[in-house]
Amino acid sequence: MSKKLFIQLIQRACIVTLLFLSTTNYSHSVQAQLPNSIQNTINNSRVPSFQRPTLPRNGAPTGRRRAGAGRNPECPSSLTRLAALVPGDQEKSVLGSTVADNPTYWFYVPELPESARSAEFVLLLSQNNRDVQNVYRTPLTLSGKSGVISITLPSQPQYSLKSDQTYHWYFHIYCGDPQKTSDNFYVDGYVQKQVLTQVVDNQLKAAKPREYIVYSANNIWYDAVTNLGQLRRANPQNATINKDWIDLLNAVGLQDLAKEPILQHYNLEKSD
Repeated sequence: MSKKLFIQLIQRACIVTLLFLSTTNYSHSVQAQLPNSIQNTINNSRVPSFQRPTLPRNGAPTGRRRAGAGRNPECPSSLTRLAALVPGDQEKSVLGSTVADNPTYWFYVPELPESARSAEFVLLLSQNNRDVQNVYRTPLTLSGKSGVISITLPSQPQYSLKSDQTYHWYFHIYCGDPQKTSDNFYVDGYVQKQVLTQVVDNQLKAAKPREYIVYSANNIWYDAVTNLGQLRRANPQNATINKDWIDLLNAVGLQDLAKEPILQHYNLEKSD
C-alpha cells in the first residue's frame, strides 16, 4: 500500500468518527431539551402508579364498605363478606368523586343460597349529613355466584347527579323475602359530582382507552373503577388490565377482592 493511499484511508476514518460523535451528541442534546414531564410520561406510560385517594377531612360523611356481622343467626354467614368497591378506611367508606351524570356503583357479593338473593339499591340526596330526598330505589335479583357486580341507574334527568350535591347510596341484600322481613346486610357510601375541567378532559382524550389512569390521578374514584372494571370485564385475559385492576384495589385496601371475577352489570335501562 502506498503512503498516499494510507493517508487517505486515515482521513476517511477520522471523518466517519467525527460524524458519529456529532450525531450522538446532537441526539443527547435534543433528549436533554425534552421537558421532564414528557420524559416521565414516556418512561411511565405502561406502568401507572395508583395512589390511595385523598380522604375527606373530618366532618365529611362516612358509610359502611363491608357488611360485617348481622343480628339474625338464620342469615347465611357468607353475607358478612358483602363489600362496596369504594375508598375508605378499613370497614368505613368515605365520600368519593365522579364527573358522570349517572355513575356506576361496584360491589362484591359472596356466594349466596337461593333464600338470600333479593337485593335493593337506593340513592338519596343528602344535605348536612342527613338524607332529605329519595332519588331512586330498585329491587335486584342476584345470581348467587361469588364475584363483582356493577349497577348503573337510568339516564333520565331525575336520576342524574347535580354538581356539588352529595348523594347517599345503600346496597342491601335481604335474608329471605323482602316483603316479609326487614333482615338484611348492607353497605353504604357517599358520592359527589364534580365539574369536569378542560385540562382533565384533554388528559382523558389522550389516555384512551385507559382513562382510569387519569381519573385515579385526579382523585375521581367512581369513574376510575368503572372505566377499568369495564375493560377488565371485556378483556378478562388481558394481563396489563388485570394487573392494573389489582393495583387499583390494592391502593384502597381491597386487595382481598382484587382477583374476584366480574359477574354482571346491571344497566337498569336494559338487560346486560
